[in-house]
Amino acid sequence: QVHVVESGGGLVQAGGSLRLSCAASGRTFSGYAMGWFRQATGKERVLVAAVTRSGGTTYYADSVKGRFTISKDNAKNMVYLQMNSLKPEDTATYYCAASTRVQIVYSEDAYSYWGQGTQVTVSS
Repeated sequence: QVHVVESGGGLVQAGGSLRLSCAASGRTFSGYAMGWFRQATGKERVLVAAVTRSGGTTYYADSVKGRFTISKDNAKNMVYLQMNSLKPEDTATYYCAASTRVQIVYSEDAYSYWGQGTQVTVSS
């Protein structure tokens, strides 16, 4: 089992950057593929980035490709989401999630462990 806690959200102007962090507890963090989801007000939660257990392969939604970078540090039990060139449409609550699968996990249902979320607000 793993417990995840997000941090690093906040208010930023368009064009700015934020780095979200996800701290995970548990001895077997390297056994989890990880994902970052976001949910804007009135919209469904969607996957924005994901990484395999090893951290070697990543996935990005088209809306964030080239601007966001996900990274996984198994030694530190951390996952990061570096967000650059932020846009107002990136405003949402961002969630970190863990899955016991090996490869990139696209389906929200395949993630067993979720954080409480961290708010990101991008002003125009």
